[in-house]
Amino acid sequence: MKNGNGNGSGKLVAGDGRTHIESPLMRESLVDRRVVEKTHTDTELAILPDVILVGIGGQSIFDRGRSAILPLVEELAAAKKKKHRMVLGVGGGTRVRHTISVALDLGLPTGGIAQLVGAMEEANAVFLNALLAKHGTIVMQREHFWELPLYLDSGKVPIIISTPPYHFWEPPPEKGPLPTHGSDFGLFIHGEVLGMERLIFVKDEDGLYDKDPKKHKDAKLIRHTTLEAILENPPEELILDSMLFETWRHARHVKQIQIVNGLVKGQLTRALAGENVGTIIEKASLMKRSAKPVAAKKSAAKKSAAKKTTSKKQARRAA
Repeated sequence: MKNGNGNGSGKLVAGDGRTHIESPLMRESLVDRRVVEKTHTDTELAILPDVILVGIGGQSIFDRGRSAILPLVEELAAAKKKKHRMVLGVGGGTRVRHTISVALDLGLPTGGIAQLVGAMEEANAVFLNALLAKHGTIVMQREHFWELPLYLDSGKVPIIISTPPYHFWEPPPEKGPLPTHGSDFGLFIHGEVLGMERLIFVKDEDGLYDKDPKKHKDAKLIRHTTLEAILENPPEELILDSMLFETWRHARHVKQIQIVNGLVKGQLTRALAGENVGTIIEKASLMKRSAKPVAAKKSAAKKSAAKKTTSKKQARRAA
């Protein structure tokens, strides 16, 4: 029965004295498709929409040593001085591949491998933090998401690992024992759940190509494209995890992904400033976005023609 205080609190008191809270889902199954459809919303809270997530490749950047890392550290330090609000993510590189090789040799399950991969990336996070410490960075421990606003508001730049924290709960892949959810996917999910609109991936190529430029001299750089175009006609070899693009299809917050070459000095700086460098991938269809102004012009033209017709009729009546 309802709570007898009559204050409209929405509480229900069961016959055995237990208190229940009224809600649209209290008697529903959360696996019912109709119930799930009712929960859809376009107003999901964006926690950190003004923060940019910068993912630094493990094999493409860290494995190259000081010649690749130190110039990038200078750019990141300068970006911090310019008050760019950003979170840095790091990959594990070849160290991860060595670890996976040992894990496979020992016969470890997929979830065990996923757990180890994240541990290897933490080493690169510590390396990067040591190089940037005097400029104000801090390594964020796994899953300490709610400390991010505190770090950012205090002027710190958080450094996170890329591998998603599935750990032992990593779903079994369709083929082989290797974890399906890689570093690029992990950074994407990190940005999506925190409501970030822009992600920048720092690799060792100028962006996304129609085929691997390391193997094909005639490979063409794709400067600007959309998620829709990639899903319909994916390049021969993707520079980012394919799972990222599949998941982005249903994501709500990430609007743009940019891929830049960390070996070319200044590309990351320009990308943080919003310049069109490297490859820019947008979720929204460029055709749909460009069609809106056209539709608006047509609508305005119809209204104008209607007004002219009305004014002519009024003039005839007056005559």
